[in-house]
Amino acid sequence: MVVDCSLPTQILSESPLNLIKPTEVLTPQLPYINLIFNLIGETVPLDHGYELFSAIAHFEPELHKLNTVGIHTIAGIPKEGVIQLTKNSRLRIRLPVDQVRLVYPLAGKSLKIGRHTIRLGIPEIYLLEPAERLRSRIVIIQGYQEPESFLAAAQRQLEQLGIQGKAFITKNTDGSPKRRSIKIKRFTVVGFGLEIINLSNEDSLTLLRYGIGGKRKMGCGVFVPVKIKGNAS
Repeated sequence: MVVDCSLPTQILSESPLNLIKPTEVLTPQLPYINLIFNLIGETVPLDHGYELFSAIAHFEPELHKLNTVGIHTIAGIPKEGVIQLTKNSRLRIRLPVDQVRLVYPLAGKSLKIGRHTIRLGIPEIYLLEPAERLRSRIVIIQGYQEPESFLAAAQRQLEQLGIQGKAFITKNTDGSPKRRSIKIKRFTVVGFGLEIINLSNEDSLTLLRYGIGGKRKMGCGVFVPVKIKGNAS
């Protein structure tokens, strides 16, 4: 594998993985990374997964052909149909390290997302960090739009990846399943929030790399660690 070492990225981690040398990122154990861009802008649409991917693919059409890329939706403060960006809002793209060359040139570019525009800063590279508990804001599995059948299908996909964790649908405050949707052109696609628990480090990294379900380039089926607050002493 050849990597262009002229790219002025940083390889960072907030866990013991920061003991890994940069060259070790290329080993089979850690082929995927998170590429994280700072943002300049004010707002993005509340439902922006499809438009965000379209704006990115405008600069790199090859992304349409790849099934290895996951693009997180941008977090911020929901407000009247938009997401208000904060100083912590980021664009996060998860992909194999040898595909960084496809999206690194987005640095400094302006993305038009509906009627909103954001500008991307210089990205940083972070290693994937395993966690016993992972969550995806929305997972979409074609043909499964009811909670019971969706959950069974999600568990089957985990088993196909060799993952032994247990899946459950996240809940609303009233205890009902957290049903979510995204708009793709004129169509609305339905999914559910999903959490996976009891993951080994190996299974956690597998799920972080590959996710489950479809539309991963539009923010679906992309998992992140769940932060568990420690018990008060």
